[in-house]
Amino acid sequence: MAAITLKGNTINTSNSLPKIGTKAPDFKLTASDLATHSLSTYSGNKIVLNIFPSIDTGTCAQSVRTFNKEASALSNTKVLCISRDLPFAQARFCAAEGLENVINLSDFKDGSFGISYGLNIIDGPLESLHSRCVIILDEHGTVIYNEQVAEIVDEPNYKNAIEALKNA
Repeated sequence: MAAITLKGNTINTSNSLPKIGTKAPDFKLTASDLATHSLSTYSGNKIVLNIFPSIDTGTCAQSVRTFNKEASALSNTKVLCISRDLPFAQARFCAAEGLENVINLSDFKDGSFGISYGLNIIDGPLESLHSRCVIILDEHGTVIYNEQVAEIVDEPNYKNAIEALKNA
């Protein structure tokens, strides 16, 4: 369990993020076209897992915009934006913003991604949503960077995440 805050109030997650140097857990998430994607869908690519509570909040939206611009410009890199939002809401946001370099994936069906990655919020007003995290995987699916954002309304450390990608 990790303790994070929401506007200074402590809330908790279900576990800890996957450790650096370990293989990332497999997942089944729903894409905007309702197809099921797994970790193996992106095999051979460096992967940014940009995880957040909801695309309809300012900080979450900004993280999608930033990774769309910064990380997707790197070769052999896929940016997966993951939340429990419905795939239709994710697609609507990206279409309205003109964001074409990120892949939206939803954990709306059963929340199993959040459970296996240890980032489900288990109490407080955002209970059952995902906490704000960035996890970077190398081409072999090994975790090379992770960040659990301590204050959920804050943005992740983009600079450190991009550096981890460049050094992978």
